[in-house]
Amino acid sequence: MPMTPKEVIKYLKKNGFKVISQRGSHIKMKNSKTGRQTTVPNHSKSMKKGLEDAILKQAGLK
Repeated sequence: MPMTPKEVIKYLKKNGFKVISQRGSHIKMKNSKTGRQTTVPNHSKSMKKGLEDAILKQAGLK
């Protein structure tokens, strides 16, 4: 089952990512150790599986 944006943000923070900016409903996060950066759309419903996979792949967690 796909994660919600809140769950993805919590997971990224647990893995060393920090919020660096937010513009509207999109939160930009960066890991200072690896230099990787990703953007999470913070909408109320669950993400589609492909989007979730893409975010985790950008973050280097998948």
